[in-house]
Amino acid sequence: MSENVVAFIFARGGSKGFPGKNIAPLDGKPLIAHSILAARAARSVGRVIVSTDDEKIAAVAREWGAEVPFLRPAELAGDRSPEWLAWRHAIDAVDTAGPKVDVFVSVPTTAPLRRPADVDACVARFREGDVDVVLTVTPAARNPYFNMVTVDGARHAHLAIPPEKTVHTRQTAPKVFDITTVCYVVDPAFLRRADGLFAGRVGVIEVPAERAVDIDTALDLKVAEALWEARGDGK
Repeated sequence: MSENVVAFIFARGGSKGFPGKNIAPLDGKPLIAHSILAARAARSVGRVIVSTDDEKIAAVAREWGAEVPFLRPAELAGDRSPEWLAWRHAIDAVDTAGPKVDVFVSVPTTAPLRRPADVDACVARFREGDVDVVLTVTPAARNPYFNMVTVDGARHAHLAIPPEKTVHTRQTAPKVFDITTVCYVVDPAFLRRADGLFAGRVGVIEVPAERAVDIDTALDLKVAEALWEARGDGK
C-alpha cells in the first residue's frame, strides 16, 4: 500500500492572547521552525506542509524548509474557527494538487520540545491498523477522582468524578492523562466523515511532561526556554 505521510503545521496569524506566537523566538529560531525541523527529521514523514493565513508566517515556513502550497481562507483562521475544519481544508487542497494524503499528521507549533521519534512513534501506532486517530498524552498532575472538584449552586464542592470507592491518595486513584499537542495522526477518510477526534477509535502515545509543554502564553515560552536549556542537546 502506498503511504504518502504528510505532516501539517497549522499556524494562523491572528493570535490575540500571544501576538506573533507562531514565529516567536526559541533558542534563536522561530517557534514554527522547531515543528518544521522535527517533522522533517521524522523518518516516517514524506512531506511537511504549513497551513497559514499569514504571508509572514508563510515566508518563515518556507525559509525553514516547509512547503506552503496554499493560504488558509480567513473563515478558517479566526479565534473560534474549529481546527478540525482547517485540517479538512488542508487535505482537500493537497489531494486536489496530488499526490493524495494517505496518512495525515498534525505537528502543532505549540509543542517545540517534541522529538522526531515522538512523531515516528505516533505514525507507527497508527500503522498497527486498529485506530482512526493517534494522539499524545502525558500523565495528568491533577486527578478528577481525587483533587478536582465542581462547585454547586450552594457553593459546596464535589469531586468532579466520584469514584466507586473512597480514594485516599492520588497514587491509588484511576490514572488519567492530559492530551498534549505533540502530535496527532488521523486517517484522512475518518477526518472527512467524522465531527471530531473522539468520534472514532483513539490510540495514544505517552510522552514525558518535559517534551509536552504547550505554549499558549509568553510565560509558557519562558518555561520552554528553561527546559530547552536544561535539555542541553540542541535538539
